[in-house]
Amino acid sequence: MELRVIDKTDEELRIEVAGEDHTFMNVIKGALLETEGVAAATYDVNPEQSGGQTEPILSIKTEDGVDPLDALGDASRHVQSTVDEFSAAFEAAT
Repeated sequence: MELRVIDKTDEELRIEVAGEDHTFMNVIKGALLETEGVAAATYDVNPEQSGGQTEPILSIKTEDGVDPLDALGDASRHVQSTVDEFSAAFEAAT
């Protein structure tokens, strides 16, 4: 996975997430939408709508005073924690 920041302001971020598809992008988008201070999160993989871009573009908009990179970090840690919990439950069940 490679990340490339396309645009960043105090409250908005557009970042390319190379090598991923809908599966990962839906997970990170969902985690972002549950993150405090995130007003909107979406992604686009449609080359016609993204100027020929073929890698997913994640867009984040935050509330005043919330850095979108911090929000992305918080969402990523939440995803990791959920995966760790699932793995532990799975191991305990088998």
